[in-house]
Amino acid sequence: MGKADFLSPKAISNRIKSKGLQKLRWYCQMCQKQCRDENGFKCHCMSESHQRQLLLASENPNRFMDHFSQEFKSEFLELLRRRFGTKRVHNNIIYNEYISDRQHIHMNATRWETLTEFTKWLGREGFCKVDETPKGWYIQYIDRDPETIRRQEELARKKKHDLDDEERSAKFIEEQVRRGRDGKEIEENPVYTELKRESEEEKGEKDCRETTTWDSALGVSALKKDVAVSVKRKDTSSDTRSEKKRKSALEEIIEMEERKKKKQQPVRTDYWLQPNIVVKVVTKKLGERYHKRKAVIMEVKDKYSAVVKMIDSGDKLKLDQTHLETVIPAPGKQVLIVNGPYRDTEALLEGIDEKSFTATLTLDSGQQKGKRVDVAYEDFSKLA
Repeated sequence: MGKADFLSPKAISNRIKSKGLQKLRWYCQMCQKQCRDENGFKCHCMSESHQRQLLLASENPNRFMDHFSQEFKSEFLELLRRRFGTKRVHNNIIYNEYISDRQHIHMNATRWETLTEFTKWLGREGFCKVDETPKGWYIQYIDRDPETIRRQEELARKKKHDLDDEERSAKFIEEQVRRGRDGKEIEENPVYTELKRESEEEKGEKDCRETTTWDSALGVSALKKDVAVSVKRKDTSSDTRSEKKRKSALEEIIEMEERKKKKQQPVRTDYWLQPNIVVKVVTKKLGERYHKRKAVIMEVKDKYSAVVKMIDSGDKLKLDQTHLETVIPAPGKQVLIVNGPYRDTEALLEGIDEKSFTATLTLDSGQQKGKRVDVAYEDFSKLA
């Protein structure tokens, strides 16, 4: 019996089955061959190509096993770092996402027989923090990236500096309050002396002394008054100066907060064209030859128009951005954010949310590298 036609239901069914995941026991890691049933796997094991691969592996089996183990460990940790970061997550969740890729390294080709054994090994080697619970083993990635460590140290240093400034200002306020309280207590506690009555002679002598020293007393009191006024003026001037300083510092803090808010606000523009991105032609004025076809932007002119090169035919056209739209690639591909607060930033597409028309991206460049953000469909496009 010959093969079924290409468009027959049998042929379509076979192609659909070949795309999905198959049983692990019918997969040959050495040949990277997936068989659909036991008969096919048996035929593959008897083939000459499989026998040659077995002869190569028998010469140095440890080298092949170490290679597969290293590949499995690297891809597993990369998925854990990119997908969950430093969050605590069940190891089965990561493993299920890892094996969803048809081309993954199977665990039966590595030195670890079970996922539990591999999880314990990650904990012993210091790659992750692992703990066992009644629900199973949980795993948490330890990020040792120098850039991440440097960013954490800068945040800790900034936090410590802010705390030192708050402590200094609090001590200064306490000192001012203490000084004001001490001066008030001195004014409110006058010194009392004993009352002594004087005789008539002493009284007359005292009147004479008072009359002779009246002028000098007036001069001294006036001098004291002038000194007190000058001291008060100095105190008020120093107080106003300190108030001005405090006001200026407060104004600086307010300005810094406003600047931070401005930076955090989304910066959107009405133009989004960028060179070296893949776009789709949506206008019908050019005919069916270019409609719904993909192209690469070669040059941007006047922000709103661009010279594009068609991927299929290689033709070059000059189009307005209203005749183009962004292209959303498959998860795992590189994209460029073309609008919004993360404009001109390269990122990795993690997943797509069809209900909210957004996608989850991991930033690959800039100061916020490694951050996961949600971006609308029209704000990013596939990199050429």
